[in-house]
Amino acid sequence: MGLAGILGSKAILVIDGGAPRTLAVGQEYAGVRLLAVQGDSVQVDIDGKRRSLRVGQNAVGEAASGNAPVVLTADGQGHFQTTGFINGVPIRFLVDTGATSISLGASDARRLGLDLSKAERGISQTANGQAVVQRIKLHTVKVGDIVVHNVDGVVHSQDMPFALLGMSFLNRTDMQREGDTLTLKKRF
Repeated sequence: MGLAGILGSKAILVIDGGAPRTLAVGQEYAGVRLLAVQGDSVQVDIDGKRRSLRVGQNAVGEAASGNAPVVLTADGQGHFQTTGFINGVPIRFLVDTGATSISLGASDARRLGLDLSKAERGISQTANGQAVVQRIKLHTVKVGDIVVHNVDGVVHSQDMPFALLGMSFLNRTDMQREGDTLTLKKRF
């Protein structure tokens, strides 16, 4: 469970790797109750345990080992989207098994504070043709309770509507599709 943002007196929470949920003080969803919003932090009750979180921070739950599976549900177009974290900063992902690595748009890279000064330039073949990219290593990528380190990524020169959760992350999980759900479980 992570705090993706704050909107006035409401908190945007990511629970169990699902879509962001906006809760007002006193509201509850999936065992998480928002108790208070104070500046850039919140107080939550997670299954009877009080926690304080700052924006971009995750609560360490009972599955801190990273072995708890993440279950995603397809949207109306059959795509799997989720909010995850890159280097502790929340980001919206689209699961893309056709992407070799995690792909970010230019504005997301700036928002994440990525240093591209030493990045290797390259050409990537995308669904829209060839694109100039910068190859980088991401320190940590987290989706649900799955955390992987030293993950290959590319930054495109233009903005993208969301980041692509590509195979540099997905190949470290076992993926199982059943109907409109996709279950990810960390392998190594």
